[in-house]
Amino acid sequence: MDFTSRMVALLSGLRRERNGAVADAMRYYGAAYGLNYGVSLPTLRKIARAETPDHDFARYLYLQDVRELRLAALHIASPERFEAGEFAAWGAGIINSEVAEEAAFALLCRAGALPELFEVWTASSEPLLQYAALLAASRSPHPTAAWIAPAVEAVRRNAAAQARAAGDPAPDDAGVAPYAAHLAAHGAVALLAAVGMQNEENRQAVLRAAGSLGKLPAEDFVHEELAWRLEA
Repeated sequence: MDFTSRMVALLSGLRRERNGAVADAMRYYGAAYGLNYGVSLPTLRKIARAETPDHDFARYLYLQDVRELRLAALHIASPERFEAGEFAAWGAGIINSEVAEEAAFALLCRAGALPELFEVWTASSEPLLQYAALLAASRSPHPTAAWIAPAVEAVRRNAAAQARAAGDPAPDDAGVAPYAAHLAAHGAVALLAAVGMQNEENRQAVLRAAGSLGKLPAEDFVHEELAWRLEA
């Protein structure tokens, strides 16, 4: 069976689970999908995981502008085959925060290329890629203290750009996504908490790094969240 036939069969099963109420209630940051059948995430994951893992088929599904196919692709893909040469292709499909979150939890956190992806995507100007990388790192089996500084810098950079854009937008800041600082802060908290919970040395390193942040709203959020999550 070719990829098109397999896609049609998969989509048929997904469409049977369509739910307009779910679609109407969805809240995410970023672009809307071309098609959205409103299949719940637990149902979508169950159907996708019943498929035989196939990285090439997953990449084919991921190109489709259909919510359910794009998210299913993340479960059908093989983390072992996710390599640096694919970063741009998979990154292009992260059009909103839902895809970023599912990519982080289903594929990226299990990929051997995660350390390289983390370095590239946290330095990106695209907040959705930063968010995906931070969340993936937070779910990694071995989050490392080397990720503390890039996570804090992502918060600082986005918070400052957001503040400038809200005040007196300059050409460099006019295109800043309104959700950039929010996503960076939430992703960083998830990662920094995971690193800090490993041992006392990491906990102190995280608290020091978070303490270097300023008083902008996103920075304050990080301070407050880590203060209670990493209580002694």
